[in-house]
Amino acid sequence: MEKLTLQHSILETLPESLRRDALNGLQAIQFEHGKVLFRAGDPCQGLPLVLHGSVKVQMTGLSGNSIVLYRMGADDICTLSIGCLMTGDGFRAEAVVEEDAKVLMVPRGLFDRLMDQSADFRLGIMESYGRRLNDLMLLVEEVAFRRMDDRLSQWLEARAAEGSIRITHQELAVELGTAREVVSRLLKELERQGKLRLSRGRISFVQ
Repeated sequence: MEKLTLQHSILETLPESLRRDALNGLQAIQFEHGKVLFRAGDPCQGLPLVLHGSVKVQMTGLSGNSIVLYRMGADDICTLSIGCLMTGDGFRAEAVVEEDAKVLMVPRGLFDRLMDQSADFRLGIMESYGRRLNDLMLLVEEVAFRRMDDRLSQWLEARAAEGSIRITHQELAVELGTAREVVSRLLKELERQGKLRLSRGRISFVQ
């Protein structure tokens, strides 16, 4: 087993003997860009631990609009999976690989055992859950109480130093949790004001 490639901070909280037993029962799985790890309604089979790459977790409403809830990079833990494992409910969102990723899947039985036998592991899981919950509360505040033009401007300003970004209007709408038509209208107004230039799949900032 590739010991060096299987390092994840949450596993480092385990006592040596328990960590060794856990690693012997785990296997790193490679997922390519675009692969769906789970969909809304799927039962939770275990806890995915991202070793490298990027996975986004997004929710789609009845209107058909989607919003990115959070992303998982190297050494991150899937908060949604923690909740599903603890409640027994199915997923309420989907996880899609954005950049080729290597993931360790901790089966439900092993997760329960580690939570039961290691206080440090349990604390690490709950701290991760709490941090992400705080981020999600901030996201709810943004969506519920801030104007979309303000949110779009802030999102663009945070990336203006790049000169240009490759993103479609639909992808940007998912980032902000709104409709593509709304994003397109706001972007065209910013272009009319001379603040940016639009081309197919790209937004360029005017310096």
